[in-house]
Amino acid sequence: MERRSFLKALGAMGGASLLGSSLRAGTAVAGTEMMGILVDTTRCAGCRACEEICGEVNSLPEIDYDDAVLDKHRTTSITQYSVINRYETEKGEVFVKTQCMNCVQPACASACLTKAMKKTEEGPVTWDEKKCMGCRFCMVSCPFDMPKFEYNSPVPRIQKCNMCWDRLQEGELPACVENCPNEALMFGTRRELLDEAKRRIYQNPNDYVHHIYGEHEVGGTGYMYLSAVPFDQIGFRTDVGNEALPEMTRGFLYNVPVIETMLPLLLLGVHNATKRNADKESEA
Repeated sequence: MERRSFLKALGAMGGASLLGSSLRAGTAVAGTEMMGILVDTTRCAGCRACEEICGEVNSLPEIDYDDAVLDKHRTTSITQYSVINRYETEKGEVFVKTQCMNCVQPACASACLTKAMKKTEEGPVTWDEKKCMGCRFCMVSCPFDMPKFEYNSPVPRIQKCNMCWDRLQEGELPACVENCPNEALMFGTRRELLDEAKRRIYQNPNDYVHHIYGEHEVGGTGYMYLSAVPFDQIGFRTDVGNEALPEMTRGFLYNVPVIETMLPLLLLGVHNATKRNADKESEA
């Protein structure tokens, strides 16, 4: 059986198991209670099924199936919203999924002067192409370096994980969650996920460090993590603090008059003119 078919078969079984829990696909958008994803790194086998399905549902280029790519640390990009990295730790090999954290109070949305970057009530942080002026303040403000800009495109976009917002609105699970064969990913409300994470730590105190990454970091994040080793051993920033960043971002932006007034208007005009020209060329 080919790798692709094998992973899809495993993903279908894993998804079916998860759908049998209290977190059914039909309740993916639960009113205005904030949703999130719990990542249990002790369960991740590094199969990269999440990378593959993320590319498929977002019409991104096919991933490199050679596991040699895990020999180097990778970051997300305009063509890959989610990546798996491998770390050698005091407890052996650990695989970690990395993507936009979809923060509870995202600095990127606060820094966006046109509200193109938005925190939805349901949890995902989304980006609106029609409102973006290309200033890239979202990139500068993000403590996790997640928004990526299409520098080589005539009509550049900001690319990142939005927790499969389109799928959630249709009552479906995020694709990575639905296709994880080891159930390393769990979707639900932040409240439910924190309860589940604490239950796992309480019932298996020797299997986890007693910390949930994302519960408090930068005011809380939509993606939260469990680990068997200290988080600095698996690539996480441990210096971000627990304070939400938007207030600091606003303070910087709104104390620079040229940024607040003239530059945004100029950039928005350039963006709109460029987009019109690109549209005309595509119609020609």
